[in-house]
This record gives sequence, C-alpha cells and structure tokens, in this order.
Amino acid sequence: MFTALSERLTAVLKRVTGRGVLSEQDVTDALREIRRHLLEADVSFEVTQGFVERVRERAVGAIAVHKVSPGQQVVKLVRDEIARMLGASDDDLAGRVESRRAVPLQFASVGPTVILLVGLQGSGKTTTAAKLARRLKLEQKAPGLVAADPYRPAALDQLRQLGEQVGVAVFGMRDAGSGTGVVDLVRAALRDAEKARCRTVIVDTAGRLQVDVELMNELKALRAATSPREVLLVADGMTGQDAVRIARGFHDGVGLTGAILTKLDGDARGGAALSIHGVTGVPIKYVGVGEKPEALEPFDPVRVAGRILGQGDVVALVEKAAATMDADAAQRLERKVRSKRGMDLADFLVALKQMQAMGPLKQVLGLLPGVNAQALKQVGADDKRLKHVEAIVLAMTPGERADPSILTGSRRLRIAKGAGRPVQEINRLLEQFQHMRKFLKRT
Repeated sequence: MFTALSERLTAVLKRVTGRGVLSEQDVTDALREIRRHLLEADVSFEVTQGFVERVRERAVGAIAVHKVSPGQQVVKLVRDEIARMLGASDDDLAGRVESRRAVPLQFASVGPTVILLVGLQGSGKTTTAAKLARRLKLEQKAPGLVAADPYRPAALDQLRQLGEQVGVAVFGMRDAGSGTGVVDLVRAALRDAEKARCRTVIVDTAGRLQVDVELMNELKALRAATSPREVLLVADGMTGQDAVRIARGFHDGVGLTGAILTKLDGDARGGAALSIHGVTGVPIKYVGVGEKPEALEPFDPVRVAGRILGQGDVVALVEKAAATMDADAAQRLERKVRSKRGMDLADFLVALKQMQAMGPLKQVLGLLPGVNAQALKQVGADDKRLKHVEAIVLAMTPGERADPSILTGSRRLRIAKGAGRPVQEINRLLEQFQHMRKFLKRT
C-alpha cells in the first residue's frame, strides 16, 4: 500500500532531517517536492494544495524552535497533515482517544442494521460484501447478505459462493426473472433476513460503468426503502484521479456515510485514499489488502500516515499476529526452543506456517518501524521462497525432521526430487537452520 509514494516522501524527509539547521527556503524546496509527489500519486489538486499550505504555515514557526530538531518537527507536521487528509481529528493526533482511531460502523438499537454498499462495476463490491460479513460474524453481529444486482450475469451465484466461504446466509432475487423491481426484491430479502434473526444485513447493490442518472435513482429508491445506517462507497484504490469524481457523484446522489477502499495490496499510487476524505468529508472505514476473505482491515488514518512515512505500524502487527497465530502452538514452540534439545525442522515448519498465515511477507515486514519501501526492495522478501522451504521440509520423513544430522547425500537427493528443488537449496536451508538453532539457544 502506497509503496511508491512512501519511498518518495521518506527520501525527501530524510534529507530534511539530515540537516542541523533549516531555513524557510529548505522547507519550501521540500514542500515543492512533496507537492509534486502527491500529484503524481493521483491526489487531487485541491487536497494537495491545502496540505502544502497548512504544512508551510506550521513549519515556518516550528523551525524557529530549537528544543527539538527542526527536521524532526517538520516530519511530525507532515505526518499529522497526511493523517488529517485521511480523516484524523486533533484528538486522534494528540493521543486522547484510547480506543481504535478507526471510525466504527453505526448499528441500529432496534431491528437489523442495514448497510448499503454502493460503487461502480468492477470496484469489488461483491467480494467486499463477503469480507465485511466475515468480519461482522467474528464480532458477533449475526450478518446476512442481500443480492441486489439483477443485471450482472451470475451476480447472485458469485455472492452465494462467497457467502458459503465465510459461512453467512445470502438472501434475495428469488423472482429476479419475473419483472419484480429491485426495491421490492430487496424488501422481501430484508424480511427473510429478519426472520432468520440477522442483526446486520449487507446489501450488495448493482453497479454501472459510470455514475449515471439511472443508477442514482435506483440507489435513492433503495435508500428510502431500507433506511440504512451506513451507505458505504466501495472504491477501487487504483482508480486515481477518477476516485474524486466518483466519490463526489455518489455522495451528492445518495449521501455517503463512509468508504471502503479495495485493491490496496497492488500497485495503487495512494491518491484515492488521500483524496476521498478530503473531497467528501466521510471517513474511510476499511481497506481491502488482498483477495482472501480475511483481507479487510479497519482504516486508522494516524497509523496509515505512519506507514506512508516509513514509521511502521506495530499495533497492526500485534493485532495481525493475535488474530492469525495459534496461541497454544506458539507456547509449545517456545517451550521446545528453550529445551535442551531445541527446535527441530518440524517445529520450524509450524513457525513457518504461522508466519504465512499473517499474510504476504512484504506486507508484514512493512509494519515494522524503519522498514520503508526501499528497505523492502533490499530485503528481497519473496513469498515463493517460503513455499519452497515448506515443500522441502514436507518432503522429509518425520525422523529426518527430528534429526537433520542423519541427512546423507542420497537422502538429500531424494528430498530434492520430492520437493522439486535443487540439492544446493536443501543444503543452504539446512545450514541456515543450524545457524538459527544455535542463535536461539544463546538467547
């Protein structure tokens, strides 16, 4: 997420912090570069201009204070203003909010809470609906899914398949071919969901290739008929400058309460995320960071601003570990590591699988402070390498995993054939494993 933008901004700020004394001209030059990089990342012109002016105004006063390094003060100002662009409040930046800074969904006190997902065709509404349903299910919100797109072929089948994957019931469109209007279909689906005791109902609406009058009229009718607590725009994070036009169109048409950005695990330049709140005033509530059902994260503007500037996000790393790692397996592994015998390759495989469960390696490493986009390139993190290691270990017998010292040349050749990897790679893995085991014994 924001890889290119992060790399460019951290390079500019690194030059600023490397100077003991800053002049107004130094700040002006740095902000000129930052402005260019934001525009290249598809941030809207008006949002960029406002950001630069606010930082310039505060930075001129900050460089006159010598209690703290002027460069560090400018970095903090830039981080705070990026967080404000993303929706952070002054309380968030001051650390006065003890709970998560991510803006929570609003739920009805009586009856099922209706959440309307809107957006253009291809933005990822259907997969996002399933991801959100999975998340709400884990939060004990008893979700149901409603298919409200009778126009796209196989839309209902896709939602049903995704609903089965996440264990959530799908309602709606029973009479889609009989000429029944979308509003009536959704009303009937909501009644079915209420009978099924769903506390939250996510409506996956139809999209178009562009914002048009027909789409807006349908969404207005759906909003009036369902009285949703949330109307969330699902926007493609790779849309670029069009994200501003799309967000404005939907906000003016149906009145958004928030946004969900998708595809931020790809080559998104970040402009959509940095522009949507600025032009609509609604918070970004979640971001999609992968294809898997669990790849939907609450959006915290302060923490995301830190990630963009290479300051990491340790809180997100801990939360990811807590959500994906098996606590009992982790305790067993710790006891094994501290025992006289130490860990073996079977234990190593358990640790490897736990790490893989946390997501792509680059994504996990990116949450560590100081690991910016440039550092990740130098690390050369490759998830295929982890798969190769897993294949090698699985090709061994239980006895070989427990005692790698018995691995003779013929055994290594057999493992290489079984794993489909060269013998040199097996030798390298065993050597690295021995180094790691010695290191763990010393700690």
